[in-house]
Amino acid sequence: MCGIVGYIGKGNALSTIIGGLEALEYRGYDSAGIAYVLNQDIHIIKKQGRIESLKNAIDFSLAPSIGIGHTRWATHGEPSERNAHPHACGKFVIVHNGIIENYQELKKELEEKGYRMVSDTDTEIACALLDYLYQEDKDIIRVLTKVQDKLRGSYAFAILCYDQPDIIYAMRNQSPLIVAVSENDKYIASDVPAILEHTNEYYLLENGDIAMLKQNSLSFYHDGLEISKEKLVFEGSKEASQKDGYPHFMLKEIHEQPKVVHDTIAFYFDGTLESLDKNLPPLDKYRNIHIVACGSAYHAGLVAKTLMEEVAEIPVTCEIASEYRYKNVFYDEKTLVIVISQSGETADTLASLRKAKEDHIDTLAIVNVVGSSIAREADQVLYIKAGCEIAVATTKAYSAQIAILSLLALKLAYIRGKINRQSLLELQQEIETLPDKITELLQRQDYLRIAEKIYQRDDIFYLGRKIDYAISMEGALKLKEISYINSVSYPAGELKHGTISLVEEGTPVIGIITDSLVLEKTISNLKETSARGSHIILITNEPDKNMGDTIVIPKIHPLLQPLLTIIPLQLLAYEIARLRGCDIDKPRNLAKSVTVE
Repeated sequence: MCGIVGYIGKGNALSTIIGGLEALEYRGYDSAGIAYVLNQDIHIIKKQGRIESLKNAIDFSLAPSIGIGHTRWATHGEPSERNAHPHACGKFVIVHNGIIENYQELKKELEEKGYRMVSDTDTEIACALLDYLYQEDKDIIRVLTKVQDKLRGSYAFAILCYDQPDIIYAMRNQSPLIVAVSENDKYIASDVPAILEHTNEYYLLENGDIAMLKQNSLSFYHDGLEISKEKLVFEGSKEASQKDGYPHFMLKEIHEQPKVVHDTIAFYFDGTLESLDKNLPPLDKYRNIHIVACGSAYHAGLVAKTLMEEVAEIPVTCEIASEYRYKNVFYDEKTLVIVISQSGETADTLASLRKAKEDHIDTLAIVNVVGSSIAREADQVLYIKAGCEIAVATTKAYSAQIAILSLLALKLAYIRGKINRQSLLELQQEIETLPDKITELLQRQDYLRIAEKIYQRDDIFYLGRKIDYAISMEGALKLKEISYINSVSYPAGELKHGTISLVEEGTPVIGIITDSLVLEKTISNLKETSARGSHIILITNEPDKNMGDTIVIPKIHPLLQPLLTIIPLQLLAYEIARLRGCDIDKPRNLAKSVTVE
């Protein structure tokens, strides 16, 4: 989850690495550090807190040509300067993303050999192990191969050695790492945005790969042998990682949703059955679906479960990946396991994918990052067209996931005889109006007015039934992520079975009603809270139903309705967090890419 940047070239390593770390700060911001080579010696600077603190401690006039840097999301050890990366031991300095699972066992062995640790991290243990093995064998490639055999867990390392201060080494297992190149320079990074200012050409390190970066050469190794790798080109742009005048990346990304939804749907569906057949995987053999994901992607899966069961009449199980991977799963050759991950590196989702593959079950991945681990390991992959998403709290990627899942529900409905060609044409006509309808909701002025009434509350409840309950879960998550308000979602009929005891005078209750079948029941549930003093905010596509503060959204085909319903929930969360003075793009304790279990 941490961010790694390394640089060797003809420019200023300090400014290049800091710029890259700033682009990766969404991956962690508990502390930051840098190690650079000057006069054949390695110098380390690290600070607790944001990268700005580190930046203020650096003398950029020194202009070294080689270095490695890190921004941390704490796992082992509290956020502190002592636990910040880089870590040094003996002849080596390293930065690390991931978790070494057997670090306690290794720590005991290394302490018995005379090593004394100064931090609480697993990373320092890995550095000590590297140094110990190096004393026996001075060939660093062989030593790194031995290290791989001794470490259990996930890691991406960037490494400097005091004996070879003109070389950067890198290796990975389960945690993402790329090596990028431009005409005169070479880079290491956890993610492509870190290097887009300089180049869009890169190599993707596979599990077990080792890279050796020199001023005039670049080499790759696997199992101790030199290998060749394919150079890739990133399709995005540096501008995608800029705010473009918006005060926050989150607000920018919310406003990008009309284009993202249009691009995602248009890439796979043009209104014809032929496009569904050509662009979406064959689904005829499956009799049940398992959807596995974490966080917002899991909430997208819950929306898909309702759509697929209602429109295609196929049983769907939606599971949290960290539970699915350990449970006794009942599936067979007629089951499709769909895994959803924005980054394509989510550790628990990746583990669930591997569980299904080990059991010889068909897998389909829905991801945003081309070439990511989940994308490469799944049997089939569908890419959302969300582009680079910087804000930690996802918005546009969630909507793009819903868009693809809706198309999968549509295809399932067609092949199961639940929808005809005429219905497809009618749906395409509604799809053409969708971006304008999203834009209309984005331009509404009532979100701030409502937010001003409730932003000081400590508890907010979200209620909905059926698909509205699934969407309310994402709305509640958005609010708690960025405002730190205790926001909880309940099926509307469940609140009275205990939790309504928490409702008091002025408690905000956000009700969502877009399904006419449960409209009256949900209205009754909201009135139950109103009778106990709640402040109701209603989001509905029924214009004649008004109670409390009401936001009326356009009515559209059920497969598309979630893409409109989520917009007010995102903007309410944003406005509430802004009024509370929260760090919206970088909420406390969170990181964008969850690559640890």
